[in-house]
Amino acid sequence: MARYTGPKSKIARRFREPIFGPDKALERKNYGPGMHGASKRRGKQSEYAVQLMEKQKVKYTYGVLERQFENLFHTASAKEGITGENLLKFLEARLDNAVYRLGIAPTRSGARQLVGHKHITVNGNVVNIASYQVKPGDIIAVREKSKSLEAITTSVAGRKINRYSWLEWDAAELSGKFLNYPNRDEIPENIKENLIVELYSK
Repeated sequence: MARYTGPKSKIARRFREPIFGPDKALERKNYGPGMHGASKRRGKQSEYAVQLMEKQKVKYTYGVLERQFENLFHTASAKEGITGENLLKFLEARLDNAVYRLGIAPTRSGARQLVGHKHITVNGNVVNIASYQVKPGDIIAVREKSKSLEAITTSVAGRKINRYSWLEWDAAELSGKFLNYPNRDEIPENIKENLIVELYSK
């Protein structure tokens, strides 16, 4: 399963956002990486550079590689509605993201690992493909054998109740229901999806 495995703090500092979760390095050094540190003078970025940075930020946030992201964008553009919003809806409907949003894992990378190791089921069937697109009405659950796994019990114990309106959580069964695709204003990530649409429109 292809994924980014490089230095996460460096990426977070590049975007100046905790895109991989809370990061002490970002708190200490809230400026871009590099040997010249905060003193380095940075010229004004071109329009293309700003758009490319936004696309890269989204890819790192959701853990999607280039070809997969491009395919998802084309699917979003072919669907009726606003392309940028459709793209975010499809990203939110990835199985690894749904597992993360439900609180079964504390991070998206942790959720990807749970999915890849066959700890997660969709509608009663084990699914080990992180990019699997869940649909409204699908039940995402922890596999019976995996319910006592420490990583899962710790994460679930610390989850906040009903954080996302498009998901329904059953604490007794360690399962959640994907009710519907979220509206744009319900997705908390700081993303300017219009820049990505402009980039692909060139």
